[in-house]
Amino acid sequence: MKPAPNPAVDLDVKPVDFPQDRTCPYHPPTGYDSLRAARPLSRVTLYDGRTAWLVSARDTARTLLSDPRLSSDRTKPGYPATAPRFLALRDRRAALLNVDDPEHHTQRRMLVPKFTLKRATALRPAIRRIVDERIDAMLAQGPPAELVSAFALPVPSTVICELLGVPYADHEFFEEQSRLLLRSRDPLEVRAARDRLDDYLGELIDRKLTGPPGDAVLDGLVHEQLRDGTLDRDGAVALATILLVAGHETTANMISLGTYTLLQHPERLAELRADPALWPAAVEELLRMLSIADGLLRQATEDIEVGATTIRAGEGVVFSTSVINRDDSAYSAPDTLDWHRPARHHVAFGFGIHQCLGQNLARAELEIALSALFERLPGLDFAIPAEEAPFKPGDTIQGMLELPVTW
Repeated sequence: MKPAPNPAVDLDVKPVDFPQDRTCPYHPPTGYDSLRAARPLSRVTLYDGRTAWLVSARDTARTLLSDPRLSSDRTKPGYPATAPRFLALRDRRAALLNVDDPEHHTQRRMLVPKFTLKRATALRPAIRRIVDERIDAMLAQGPPAELVSAFALPVPSTVICELLGVPYADHEFFEEQSRLLLRSRDPLEVRAARDRLDDYLGELIDRKLTGPPGDAVLDGLVHEQLRDGTLDRDGAVALATILLVAGHETTANMISLGTYTLLQHPERLAELRADPALWPAAVEELLRMLSIADGLLRQATEDIEVGATTIRAGEGVVFSTSVINRDDSAYSAPDTLDWHRPARHHVAFGFGIHQCLGQNLARAELEIALSALFERLPGLDFAIPAEEAPFKPGDTIQGMLELPVTW
């Protein structure tokens, strides 16, 4: 059913296009400036010409992301989409991300014990070993190096493989399928990549089902939830897919873009070198500043009042994390890096029931990877002019396509 017209919409104001490409990899697109000024809600036009509400105020975003009247189920008619590839998988919900309670709660409960702060802390020595191995390989090869392929991607890929129980020997295969899922503009190509990834993980789960149990996350799902009927095979594959893809793609982009940003802010980097105790705060501020997962999508299932505005049932809602995390009513001088600001209340990991399950692991990886990189390569710098380093378009997770460096 088509939503009823909303009297709060000013039909004389042309909605801003969303998404747009960034002109600087660590700042929101300049075309979003009016969105930042129009807190807490404004209208945007999606790639297919449909309009949706865009949330731009931090406190409003946190309230709405906790509201059960906003659904994450992309199979619902009228659910918003920000790129053609979303059409390929509209009928296939991503586990955790595209399910609502109570199904979401059931899925998340199976995995929470593996992603606690305690568990992430216990993994720190293993993460440091992986990081050091990659830096050792860079040093052995000598400069220059392409940081994405040499360091930013393999570190989280190796970590998530060890955590899930996926053979790292297969990393080229699953990294390529992930790339197609997140960046291809051909819906058929996206569908085929998801099929290949599901087939691969289904076969891996079948092998684990007939083998001795291990202590990896997938082993637990197979030998506990799958065997006792809490989870079926399709459900196990869906969980494995989202954990594998999200578990390496987001962190890899944060490492590459975080490195680029620090090299562009030598005065802030000097503070970290002078006081390494600032690294946890720096990671938090980088998460806020970079906001790589820009464009969380929801659909209203009931009318929702936001101040004088009504989001009608059936309307799409977009949360632009890059705009929300630059809300100047929540952050002083939001376009500047500041290791001393209280930045923890950002929405880089989302908020509410869908807040990123792996955020504790991601924080540990980012802190260890970035601090070790600049500690062991004190002369790290761009190998090309910074403005020539290619970065990703606005319709996918933000990050560097390549980052040539020297030291």
